[in-house]
Amino acid sequence: MTDKTHLVDAVTGHRRMRRLRKSDWQRRMVLENRLTVDDLIWPIFIVPGSNIMDPIAAMPGVFRMSVDKAVDAAKEAADLGIPALATFPNIDLSLRDETGSQILDANNLINQTTAAIKKAVPNIGIITDVALDPFTSHGHDGILRDGEIVNDETVEQIVKAAIAQANAGSDIIAPSDMMDGRIGAIRQGLDAAGHQDVGIMSYATKFASCHYGPYREAISTSGLLKGDKKTYYIDPANGTEAVRDAALDVEEGADMLMVKPGLPYLDICWRIKEAFGLPVFAYQVSGEYSQIKAAAANGWIDGERAMLETLLCFKRAGCDGILTYFAPEVARLLAKQG
Repeated sequence: MTDKTHLVDAVTGHRRMRRLRKSDWQRRMVLENRLTVDDLIWPIFIVPGSNIMDPIAAMPGVFRMSVDKAVDAAKEAADLGIPALATFPNIDLSLRDETGSQILDANNLINQTTAAIKKAVPNIGIITDVALDPFTSHGHDGILRDGEIVNDETVEQIVKAAIAQANAGSDIIAPSDMMDGRIGAIRQGLDAAGHQDVGIMSYATKFASCHYGPYREAISTSGLLKGDKKTYYIDPANGTEAVRDAALDVEEGADMLMVKPGLPYLDICWRIKEAFGLPVFAYQVSGEYSQIKAAAANGWIDGERAMLETLLCFKRAGCDGILTYFAPEVARLLAKQG
């Protein structure tokens, strides 16, 4: 028999990586990560009124919805198999003040939305945020006193808000404010109010990022924000600090951990998954979404492929799920693929 050994066989020690890539069935058979509808959480924006679908200019395909339309969105999500929604209110500017007191109103916009969705679609998950930025006149996530975001007073307020949200039917409280001690305080407050079954998805590592701009337009805080949020968000340069921050949230009782933004921080997703073993979620934030949409609209990239590739990257980085504005679009696409 003629020896057909090639120089490449000698160089590689007869190990050829392309063997498992040569056909579609083989590539599918050895696929390490898959994106499914179960990985998706759909963030939606709520406004007062009825029959409102207000397009957000900086986020093509995303709308501010009145409560009735949010209920319709929840029904759509349930039909598509999306497990949960995350709701973010855009309240009337006249209701916003220095302390974000409207968040404590049991019948505020976010709690109205939760109650309405739970009544119409009881089996879909509702995730709510207790950060104060949609409720403050200055756009910060906490209470502003003499130019400083005060930590402890803010924590006291968001604990009350968390209880009100749980009373309205929220399944998971997801505090994004990054105040010290908030996770343990919320856990104690929820338990004392009889909400032991309400989970906490901690925004464990939320960075002082440039990628939040379209979101701030969506909730009408971009023109309100005084200064920046660097005294409470994490510096993008600091990975070890981010892991330490997540560790404190784990010790305080977080059930799940979130990394925000998503794609620029895949290393953090991996590090906290490896370190703590809790369910980890990434928030593919508004700036990430808008970049893909804008590039696709200009014909610079294949938008559908970019959407799916970025979401799959979160899975590869150890994420158990992704908050993404692409959720309904991806769910419909996955359903067609069967």
